[in-house]
Amino acid sequence: MLGLAKGTVKLSPFNSEWKIFYQKEEKKLHKILWNLILDIQHVGSTSIIWCSAKAIIDIAIAVNDISNCDQCIKLMKENGYEYKEDGGIKGRHFFAKGKPNKRTHYIHIENINSELRYNHILFRDYLNAHPNMISTYNQLKTGLAKQYALDRETYTTLKSDFIVWIIQKAKEIIFH
Repeated sequence: MLGLAKGTVKLSPFNSEWKIFYQKEEKKLHKILWNLILDIQHVGSTSIIWCSAKAIIDIAIAVNDISNCDQCIKLMKENGYEYKEDGGIKGRHFFAKGKPNKRTHYIHIENINSELRYNHILFRDYLNAHPNMISTYNQLKTGLAKQYALDRETYTTLKSDFIVWIIQKAKEIIFH
């Protein structure tokens, strides 16, 4: 129900329990980082109603300054989260939870006012408000998952144009 081997792609149909898994993890993260968190959000496909997803919960934590996050990193590591530095995306600290053969959570620590954090939330909110786009996204992801089941990096790269397009559509609504 939750978890996926590192580097693989297997989609699960939307599961309302993903929200419960998020809420439980959010409570744990608040206990670990209580005085450092400015905001915490469920992001990624598991936060989008009726969206197929890799059964891994993405959580975005906002802090004042990621360049001053030594205490966050130390506390997360002490509590079993694997630190992956920026995970290939500048402007964040990235952590994985779970064994490599069953990753269950990805934690993104980002600056409160960063575009990266803003885009996470825009993407989620736009798709939740436009269910017709979820079906298009599901079709794209399903095709890519079949073709790249053992190559998560390519799967992720090939869906990025759609994600950028959705974020742009969301920004057009906000700024027009």
